[in-house]
Amino acid sequence: MAKPSNLVIVESPSKAKTIGKYLGPDYTVKASMGHLRDLPKSTMGVDLENNFEPQYVPVPGKENLIQELRDAAAAVDTIYLATDPDREGEAISWHLKELLELPDEKTHRVTFNAITQKVVTEAISHPRDIDYSLVDAQQARRILDRIVGYQLSPLLWKKVRRGLSAGRVQSVATRLVVDRENEIRAFQPREYWSLDVKLDRIAKAGSFLARYHGESKKRELENEEQVQQIIDDITGKEFTVTNVKKGEKKRTAAPPFTTSTLQQEASRKLNMTPKRAMSIAQQLYEGVDVAGEGTLGLITYMRTDSLRLSDEAMTEAADFIKNRYGNDYYYGSFHVFKTKSNAQDAHEAIRPTHVELDPERIRSSLTTDQYRLYKLIWSRFLASQMANAVYDTVLIETECSGHLFRSSHQSMRFAGFIAVYEEGKDDEEEAVGTPLPDLQAGEKATVSEIKKEQHFTQPPARYTEATLVKAMEEKGVGRPSTYASIVSTIQDREYVSKVDKRLSPTPLGEVVTGLMMERFNDIIDVEFTANMENRLDEVEEGKRKWKDVLADFYQDFHQEMLDAEAALEGVRLKVPDEVTDEICELCGRNMVVKTGRFGKFLACPGWPECNNTKPIVERMPGRCPKCGSGMLKRKSKRGYAYYACEQGAACGFMTWDVPTAEDCPKCGQTMFKKSGRGRMKPFCINENCPNFLPEDQRGYYKKKTEETQPESEEKAESGSTEKITEKTPEKKPAARKKTAKTTTKTKKTTTKTTKKTTAKKKGE
Repeated sequence: MAKPSNLVIVESPSKAKTIGKYLGPDYTVKASMGHLRDLPKSTMGVDLENNFEPQYVPVPGKENLIQELRDAAAAVDTIYLATDPDREGEAISWHLKELLELPDEKTHRVTFNAITQKVVTEAISHPRDIDYSLVDAQQARRILDRIVGYQLSPLLWKKVRRGLSAGRVQSVATRLVVDRENEIRAFQPREYWSLDVKLDRIAKAGSFLARYHGESKKRELENEEQVQQIIDDITGKEFTVTNVKKGEKKRTAAPPFTTSTLQQEASRKLNMTPKRAMSIAQQLYEGVDVAGEGTLGLITYMRTDSLRLSDEAMTEAADFIKNRYGNDYYYGSFHVFKTKSNAQDAHEAIRPTHVELDPERIRSSLTTDQYRLYKLIWSRFLASQMANAVYDTVLIETECSGHLFRSSHQSMRFAGFIAVYEEGKDDEEEAVGTPLPDLQAGEKATVSEIKKEQHFTQPPARYTEATLVKAMEEKGVGRPSTYASIVSTIQDREYVSKVDKRLSPTPLGEVVTGLMMERFNDIIDVEFTANMENRLDEVEEGKRKWKDVLADFYQDFHQEMLDAEAALEGVRLKVPDEVTDEICELCGRNMVVKTGRFGKFLACPGWPECNNTKPIVERMPGRCPKCGSGMLKRKSKRGYAYYACEQGAACGFMTWDVPTAEDCPKCGQTMFKKSGRGRMKPFCINENCPNFLPEDQRGYYKKKTEETQPESEEKAESGSTEKITEKTPEKKPAARKKTAKTTTKTKKTTTKTTKKTTAKKKGE
C-alpha cells in the first residue's frame, strides 16, 4: 500500500480522528496538542530594548511530539496546517511552520468553520497562505499580556501578598465586579407604594383587579399619606370603565448563539460555568462518535461574535420546520439577524452542522453535558427560523374621582418558536395579569377590597457569570475566545468569589483593584481596554503595525511602573481578614478566614494570645445514617471532597456519595447521590432497605482511559495564551487509584519503547 502523500496537522486527537475519516488513506492527520512553541515561562521572553522582539522556545515536554511531526512532514509532499479558524489558531499554524521548518512551497493553511465532509473537503481543495496580519494581532495580544503580567505581578508580591498575579484584561473584569459592589454599598433605597383594588361588576357577575396608574399622567406614589388620600377619594364611590383596548402582541425569536450568548444561556439554563460550556462546545465542534453515523462534528466553530447564517443552513432549517411542525410554524423567509457593528464577523453564528440530527435522536451517543448543550444550541438555531409567537392582549382603564386604574392581561394565541425554545432572562419579567372579564366602556363597578403595599427600590444586582460576560461584551472588554478564561481566572486567583451564583469581590480583590486604580489607571480603565481591543482588530485588518501598538502602550506603562515603585517605597498594603459568624470557643471572638499552604481555614484574630484554628466545613442536608446527626462536607489532605458525620470520630461515618434533602420512601433514611456534575438520581445506602443500591451500581467509573484533550481557550492574562480545557471532575479516590496505576504502566511502556527507538537509531 502506498504511503500517504499529505499531512494534515490539527490541535487535538478528537479533531484529527473526525477529519481523518473524511479525507481517506492518502492523508495522515496528526495533532499538535495545542501550542508547540511559546514564550518561556521562567523569563519575560520579550526584548523590550530591541523593538519587542519575542524569544519563542519549544514547549517543555513536547520534544518527542515535535520530532514526530518533523519526521511526518519530511515524508510527505504537501502539508496542511488546519488549526482553529481564529487568531490563536493562525498563530499556532505559524509557530508550527517556523518550529518544524516547513518549506513554503509544500505548506498550506486551511480552516474549518464546521467539521463536516463537505466543509473539510472544500477547505482542502482551496488552501491559502498563513494570514500574517492575524498572527501579528495574536503576537501583540500575547506580548501585551506578558509585559503587564511579568512586570505588575512582582510589584503585587512586594506590596500586597506573595504569589499574586495581575493581568491586562482580568484586572478590568475584577474592577467591574468591585465597581458593582461599591454601587450596592452606596445605594440609598427609595420608598414607593402600590395601590390595588378589587372591583365587582354591577350589571353582571364577576370581578377583576386594577392597579393605580395616575391622574392625567402616570404618577408614582412616594409615601403612605399620598396613598391614603386616594383611598379616601375612592371609598364608597363607583368606578367607570373608560377604555377597553384589545390588541395583538408578537414576539420574535432570539438570534442563534454567539460565544457570549451561549455562555450566558448555558449559565442560566444549565448552570454551566462559561469555561465548562466552552469545553463541552469544543468537543461537539471537534467530533463525537454518533451511533450509525460515525464521528461527526455536531456544531459550527464556537468562538464567534457573528449572527450570520449560511443560506444552506437556513434552507435546511426551513425544510425541517415545515416537515415536523407545519408551514404555519416557519418564519416565511430566511430570518436574517444583524450582527453588531463592532463584531469581527469572521464565522457564522453557532449552529448545528446537521439540523436533522435532533438531540433526542443522538442522545445515547452523547454524555449528559454534551446532550444538554447540544440541545440548547440546536433548539436556539431552529427557533431562530420559526414564526413569531402571537399573544392576545387586553388593557382596561377604570376611573374614579379623577384617579385612573389599569388592568392588563395577555394570553398566547399561537406558540410559534416557543414550541421549541424560549430565551432565559436575568431579571424577572412583568406579570401578564389575571384573566379579565369581557368588559365594555361605560360599565360600572364597586370596590370590594383595597390593598396598599409599601416597597423600596433595590440596589443593582451583583453580577452572575452570565451577566459579567454580557457586560464585558457590551463594554468591549476581551473577545469571544477570552470571556470564559477571564471569568474563571478572577475566581481562581481569589479576586472574586461566587456565592449563590452571584459574584462579589474578595478583600484581596478590592485591595489589588484599589492599587491598580491609583497607580495604573489606564490598565484598569474599561474604555482604555476596549480601545486596545480595537487597535488589535486594526492590526488584524492590516491597518496598524503590531510593534507600533506595543511601543505606544509600553511608553506610558513603563513610566507608571517607575512612578508606582517610587511612591510605594517601603509601603505594604494590608488585606483585611474576612470575618465570619463562627465564634471562637476559647475567647469568644468572631473567627476570620486565613489562607495557608493547604488552602483556607478559620483562625482566631486574637493570635498570639489565642491560637485557635479549625477547618472550614460546609453543612449538608440530610442525616447521618449511623447515628442521625448532621452531615458535613470535608476535604481530605489530597483535596478530595468527602462527607462525614458532624460527630467526627465518635461516630466514624464517612462517604464519597453526596447526602441530599430527600428521605427514602421505604426506610426513611437520607438518600444520597453520586458525586460530580449534572443531575444525579438519589439512591438509598441502607443495606437493610429494599431500595438499597450497591456501590458498584451507583454510576462510578472503575476505569477510564481519557484521550488527551487539546487546550481549548485562549488565556487572556499574563502567563500564556495557550488553550486550556476545564478538567473532568475528579472521581472518588478508590476509582482514581486504579487509573493512576494504569497511567504509570503506560508511562513505563512509553519509556521502554522510546529506549528501543533510540537504540535502533544509534544502530543505523
